[in-house]
Amino acid sequence: MSSRSLRVLVVDDEPITAAAHAEYVGRLSGFEVAGIAGTGSEALRLLRESVKTDPGQSALSSIDLVLLDMNLPDFHGIELCRRIRSTGLDVDIIAITAVRDVAVVRAAVSFGIVLYLIKPFTFTTFAAKLDGYRKYSAGLGQDTLTTQSEVDASFAMLRSPGQPQLDKGLSAETLDTIVATIRDSSSPASAGEIAAALSLSRVTARRYLEHLFAAGVVERVPRYGSPGRPELEYRWRDGE
Repeated sequence: MSSRSLRVLVVDDEPITAAAHAEYVGRLSGFEVAGIAGTGSEALRLLRESVKTDPGQSALSSIDLVLLDMNLPDFHGIELCRRIRSTGLDVDIIAITAVRDVAVVRAAVSFGIVLYLIKPFTFTTFAAKLDGYRKYSAGLGQDTLTTQSEVDASFAMLRSPGQPQLDKGLSAETLDTIVATIRDSSSPASAGEIAAALSLSRVTARRYLEHLFAAGVVERVPRYGSPGRPELEYRWRDGE
């Protein structure tokens, strides 16, 4: 797979929700918003318009991923999946919905939906899920033969757990802010530096950073250079 960003179509009939998900996508490295659709019909139109046909090759869409709400005003998200598959477009779908019906989940699996993300969720959860998808896509994106272990590793990316449940006293909003700060930082940062940047106490910043370390999304390494016990610094694992 090339290093280009994955292009994402957001499909949701609630304008505020659609805009929020598009903003989430825009905050992630390796992704870009290809469009927003409020109905199934509009989503199909955008997908068809994205198709480019090269001589001697099958039709290819410039859209890589659809973030799909199930409750659409014209037809159900599962029906949209069926229509997308009937076109033969090679595009992945992630369901982002409040629908918890087991029959819908089973139908989603049968149509090849790669992830099923239940609303509501925080940006932290969203980022972890899409990061797993990006690694999965990269692992299976090469036009070459692959081994069983490589296939297993790619699918494991989709099953990777997101953030654990927040410990008592931690808020999702503060966690999202700290995640964004670490992801945007060009160098590792200590708890004291994060605390100063976000007007938090050092103890509070350390709790959140340790939470992220336990979740496996940040690395923790000692910072040497000053007398005494080395200070710990944290960096986002995505940069490795």
